[in-house]
Amino acid sequence: MIKRLFFFILFLMSACVNIPENVSPVTGFDIDRYLGTWYEIARLDHSFERGLESVTADYSYRDDGGIKVVNRGFDPAKNKWKETIGKAYFVDDSNLGRLKVSFWGPFYGAYNIINLDKDNYSYSLVCGPSKSYLWILAREPHMEDSLKSELIKKAKVLGFETDKMIYVKH
Repeated sequence: MIKRLFFFILFLMSACVNIPENVSPVTGFDIDRYLGTWYEIARLDHSFERGLESVTADYSYRDDGGIKVVNRGFDPAKNKWKETIGKAYFVDDSNLGRLKVSFWGPFYGAYNIINLDKDNYSYSLVCGPSKSYLWILAREPHMEDSLKSELIKKAKVLGFETDKMIYVKH
């Protein structure tokens, strides 16, 4: 019985770092160019960022070779900043935009970069383990409407519910 429970827990933990069906991570990924601050432009709603504005994600190297992740956002209802620090590691090849990220102990979630400005690393489209998680990130707090529309259209074609996107106030 204990053995089955152990394997079930391992299965659940590994399922959290999956990539959704018909979605692929970017290839030719360069983590050195991805490091730094990203502004959240839009997202699908989820409990851990609900109501937050001015959301940023900052990526830097950890001493163990992983990536330090600092997510920060302002909660206007409580009039205070909320910050969460985590760690990320590549799931497969470091040339693929596919990482696993943890903010809570040994539990990891998927961080799949599915579209990226490979010339300038100025925007990215990121999803989690399912099509319930989607973010549009940029190096600046605002994005041209035409680019935002193009990324949303690409996500919609992949099966994300883009009509439920929340546009982040900065």
